[in-house]
Amino acid sequence: MSEDNLNKTRRRLITGLAGGLGFTLSNLSHTGPISIDAVKTLNQHNSFKLWKVGLIGCGWYGNSDLFKLIQVANVEVVALCDVDQKHLDKAAALVSQRQKSKNIPEKFSNYQTMLANTNLDIVIIGTPDHWHALQCIDALKAGAHVYLQKPISVDVIEGEALVAAAKKYGKVIQVGLQRRFTPHILNAKAQVLEKGLLGDVHHVDMWCYYHMRANRHPGPKPIPDYFDYEAWTGPAPMREYDGLPHRMWWRGFMEYSNGILGDMCVHMYDTVRWLLDLGWPKQVSSQGGIYVQTQSKANTSDTQSAVFEHDKLNCVWQHRSWGTSPNPEYPWAFALHGSKGSLIASTMKAEFIPNDKDTKPMRFEVVYEKNKYPMDLVEEDIEHNAAPATRLQMLDFIHAIETGREPVADIEQSHISTASCILANLAMELGRPLRYDPNTRTVIDDKEATVLLAREYREGYVHPQPDTI
Repeated sequence: MSEDNLNKTRRRLITGLAGGLGFTLSNLSHTGPISIDAVKTLNQHNSFKLWKVGLIGCGWYGNSDLFKLIQVANVEVVALCDVDQKHLDKAAALVSQRQKSKNIPEKFSNYQTMLANTNLDIVIIGTPDHWHALQCIDALKAGAHVYLQKPISVDVIEGEALVAAAKKYGKVIQVGLQRRFTPHILNAKAQVLEKGLLGDVHHVDMWCYYHMRANRHPGPKPIPDYFDYEAWTGPAPMREYDGLPHRMWWRGFMEYSNGILGDMCVHMYDTVRWLLDLGWPKQVSSQGGIYVQTQSKANTSDTQSAVFEHDKLNCVWQHRSWGTSPNPEYPWAFALHGSKGSLIASTMKAEFIPNDKDTKPMRFEVVYEKNKYPMDLVEEDIEHNAAPATRLQMLDFIHAIETGREPVADIEQSHISTASCILANLAMELGRPLRYDPNTRTVIDDKEATVLLAREYREGYVHPQPDTI
């Protein structure tokens, strides 16, 4: 194929991905308009560059993110890393089936060895949350751009260090907060918010009523020979091994995660902040605990509310991992309440409900691309509703790398969303509201809370600091 025809093919791919969904990339940006013409510069700058890619964390979402990148970009996956040999072998086989070269990536059990021995352009990080900050910083230092799954950190200072590292090493971090790319939410943004149909928004509700908390109490088990539990635990406290912690089990423990609030609220609050152009909350408060599911070994809250206060606007979160949802049609969602109407949205749909009976309500349905990307049909545990958003994220990621602009889900905005959820957990723990000052990296008038902004690492691991990164 000639160079001109290759350019035309890539233009059709990019235009089709965005235009075919009924919006332009100008709907995405929080920093300024990004037109589809701007995205076409992918064809003019390093148009034929082959991106060398590595993946750290070959489980569910790590693989899924990698597969979406393979679908939309010119990449060669050269390295995979996981502390579970079975995960590693399975991922290597799947990648070799999916990438054009059919090559089997080199396999590593130690991510630092992988970074030191491969000259990677891009690293995808899909490990449990407690590893995100260290692995991302090490990848940046190794010269790679990073696609980092949310939340970016398990404490506030880790997040500050990531922001500092991205600036120092001049690399792009795109964060897996894909609601900013969800087609039906983008359409609702364009047709409702940008046309002023909501009026002035002065209250936001956000919630999750999924029964997603790990509610078991297993006893100790022998560590299998194919799994490096010491390396998996990393900087987190060493807990008794009670079975493979993959997928949902580790999410039930604050040693490794930010709880349900940090897992699910971070998506909705980030989307709300983006839609309404909100910065840091002035104050964060939270109440909750383990009220019902006391039989479980998990130590994350099964019931929690939180309030993120902005000027003349409160964003209120609620989750329960038990009972029923008050609105079964929207079990995980947010609602913007304005002077002219409300917009409610989930990962599956959105609808505008006007106050004025003469104004027409609107409904926005989820977009699927199963026919366009048939490999989606054979991907294990794929979230079909999220796949189009992740593909758009990957295109935006590549475009940001090539043009030097910030990606839409950039590290600074993602840090605000992540840290706000962490502050809510701290507020619940301490029993009082917290006011964080990002300039001094302290909780205002609260020395005890300020100390808790950085977790204590296990011996042998050094907590990153933004001033010495």
